[in-house]
Amino acid sequence: MGRRPKWGRKVNGVLLLNKPAGITANDALQKAKRLFFANRAGHTGALDPLATGVLPVCFGEATKFSQYLLDADKRYRSTFCFGMATESGDADGEVIATADASGLTEGDLLAAMAPFRGRIKQVPSMFSALKHQGQPLYKLARQGLEVEREAREVEIFEYELLRFTPGTDTPDGLPRAEVEIHCSKGTYVRSLAEDLGRELGVGAYVDQLHRNAAGPFDEADAVTLDELTEERGEGRAETLDHHLFPVDSPAADLPALTLPDDSGYYLRQGQPVMDLQVYRIGKEGDMVRLFLESGDFLGVGEITDDGRVAPRRLVSGD
Repeated sequence: MGRRPKWGRKVNGVLLLNKPAGITANDALQKAKRLFFANRAGHTGALDPLATGVLPVCFGEATKFSQYLLDADKRYRSTFCFGMATESGDADGEVIATADASGLTEGDLLAAMAPFRGRIKQVPSMFSALKHQGQPLYKLARQGLEVEREAREVEIFEYELLRFTPGTDTPDGLPRAEVEIHCSKGTYVRSLAEDLGRELGVGAYVDQLHRNAAGPFDEADAVTLDELTEERGEGRAETLDHHLFPVDSPAADLPALTLPDDSGYYLRQGQPVMDLQVYRIGKEGDMVRLFLESGDFLGVGEITDDGRVAPRRLVSGD
């Protein structure tokens, strides 16, 4: 029997989605995949249903470089609510504790935030996508199960208070703080909120969460699913391709090395190649983006101890 044709077309590049609230990151991915009629896609870092904002979606060959976005710094704007703790650490969870936060002041908040800047340890939430014996923690949590989680080191580069609203000025009487966060990979904003609430002794949870940026991508360049749906209408999927960023964009922070076209042959055979430019752009162990003089992107390579560059992750030559 012949092989069944694969669904969709070959689409290569990165789509920067502005995810709406109310759906999971995977829901957004699947909707985008259908709109582009793409045969292969993956997102680069989960956003909870409550969260909105920057969600890079990698199509085709760009999926090979998605790890660079998973490892990248992120920026968030979030609203924390004080005087209440929820099971999940956000507004979607069941309330598990309440406390009187009427006396909370902006000064209290600023003082409590200070220790959470720099390198800190976080215990991942049971409602995170981390896996335990192959199962995402959030699935275990929904079954009423809790497993021990080791604290992990993350880095909070910026943690700023944008606005404090006392309980006297909110409809439900609970104080709120709007904060901006620039953090390393693996940081859980809900854990920041919960830890801050514990530090203040009143409890806290994430009321709203918006991702402003992920690695080199900023929300100013993001497009919504509604905009894509309206633009495509009844037309062909190709009409949306102008929204795609290049395949190498997830690794845009890596220096670029342009090689003679004949070097591409040897790299695609898995062989390191010599090029004197490597001494000007990096040192042994550094990763670089590889291009041919024709402009074609080859993939990512590593500078070796003898000044050559070895292929590490290449795009298909098809």
